[in-house]
Amino acid sequence: MIFDTHAHYDDERFDEDREELLLSLKDKGIGTVVNVGASVASTKKTFEIVKEHDFMYGAVGIHPEDVERLDESHMEWLKSLAADEKIVAIGEIGLDYYYDEPERDVQKKWFARQLDLAYELDMPIIIHSRDAAQDTLDIMKAEKAGEIGGVIHCFSYGTEMAREYLNMGFYLGIGGVVTFNNGRKLKEVVEYMPLDRIVLETDCPYLSPVPNRGKRNSSLNLPYVAEAISQIKGISPEEVIKITNQNARNLYRL
Repeated sequence: MIFDTHAHYDDERFDEDREELLLSLKDKGIGTVVNVGASVASTKKTFEIVKEHDFMYGAVGIHPEDVERLDESHMEWLKSLAADEKIVAIGEIGLDYYYDEPERDVQKKWFARQLDLAYELDMPIIIHSRDAAQDTLDIMKAEKAGEIGGVIHCFSYGTEMAREYLNMGFYLGIGGVVTFNNGRKLKEVVEYMPLDRIVLETDCPYLSPVPNRGKRNSSLNLPYVAEAISQIKGISPEEVIKITNQNARNLYRL
């Protein structure tokens, strides 16, 4: 069964058919899904959704684009949610310099604070890093993130940065981009990295793989990602699914 390590089924694009879609996943070979919080609102909704479905787990955290209005009360709130058995990680947290808002110092402050929270709770982390490679790595090293462990979600850097994270013991989240014609850099990373550090993810509703690129993504598209990885690694898609499922269970301590 396929393990989707990073989904956003709380997104409004699933409002019309969320339950129907989620209930169809098991029959289509999707065994487990981790839904990931990104804002205060989406973290609340994530908590509600995963409590309703036995095959789903959740992560709680605030994405860098949504940290501007945070205060310490939000950290206490995240801590209270994380105590629930259905919550398996702190995330997604990190840095995003693509739009450069909020300002970088604010992003860095709340990234470090949420890393501290994960350290305190002894929970794995889900890292979002976009156009912020060196700052992300520097903060993670300063905060001893290697002792926490986790996944670099939607990995988008080259093999040199992959080596840094693999040496720290992190998993790399591989999704639809590995099927893109312009995804050469990620294909090189998949070729370079060991199979026991790859986890499958959708980031749905975003980043649908070919042949559904540009459409709403869901866990149902993960066989395309497994097929692409299998071709790069020279093994069967079934083997990719089996190994990445176990990797995801190790990552989230399930």
